[in-house]
Amino acid sequence: QILVRFCATSINPVDYQIRHGDYKSLVNLPAIIGVDVSGVVEAVGESVTNFQIDDEVYYSPQLFGESGSYAEYNVADEHIVAHKPANISHFEAACFPLAAGTAWDCLFTRGQLQVGESVLIHAGAGGVGSFAIGLAKAMGAYVFTTCSAKNHDIVKKLGADRIIDYRTEDYMAVIKRETQGRGVDLVLDTIGGKTIQESLEIIRLYGRLVSIVDTATPQSLLAAWDKNLTVHFVFTSQQSNKLNLLKRLIESKQLFPIVDSVMPLHQIAKAHQRLENGSIRGKVVLQIFES
Repeated sequence: QILVRFCATSINPVDYQIRHGDYKSLVNLPAIIGVDVSGVVEAVGESVTNFQIDDEVYYSPQLFGESGSYAEYNVADEHIVAHKPANISHFEAACFPLAAGTAWDCLFTRGQLQVGESVLIHAGAGGVGSFAIGLAKAMGAYVFTTCSAKNHDIVKKLGADRIIDYRTEDYMAVIKRETQGRGVDLVLDTIGGKTIQESLEIIRLYGRLVSIVDTATPQSLLAAWDKNLTVHFVFTSQQSNKLNLLKRLIESKQLFPIVDSVMPLHQIAKAHQRLENGSIRGKVVLQIFES
């Protein structure tokens, strides 16, 4: 294990969901929440081989564990920690671990996205969606994404090929028209609800859908059956190998974060409120220690 002094963390929807009590059966109170870390190694255990004191690292603490990132220090297992990308700050690095790791699992580990395929990413300006756009483009995919007009500039900068304004366009009609009725190879759902059922209709034969939403409302998945679709519900795991792969893309400038703002840790309540209100663009980062 290694002892890490935190420089920055960032806010994720799962943080306020835990605060609301949505996962009370998985979280033992009292608990320190927070799932993104960028910091500096303070000490290492005798068996640690990949890190030494003063290394800059980034990682995601165990989801629903008792020791999260809204803190000053954390003891972490070596296998979930990676060296921080050298070309970005701690504030930027803190944006990546959970959201980008989830996007990686959705597109590649489970979604099996290939070069030249097409993907629809719902809510492309969101935390997972924004990283998914960059990852899909790095793979060489054609990217459709939905977002509001105010976020068109962000998703265009990230590399989206076709931006669909969900307030003025019917994304299902757009996909059917622009794929000549064939449908996309993969859909990444970050919204849930009727989005899952609707999206099944615009996926090609033998295509795939991945969702990160724990949808409790029953719905029909019949459209997946007669087209032989593969449907995955993704709960990401903490692994350093994903972070090492992300590091290569970040350092080659194929992947970058959108930082909405940097706030001090004592303004955590305000930061949660901003994210819950849905008024941010990118990630809200919390400064803990100066780097």
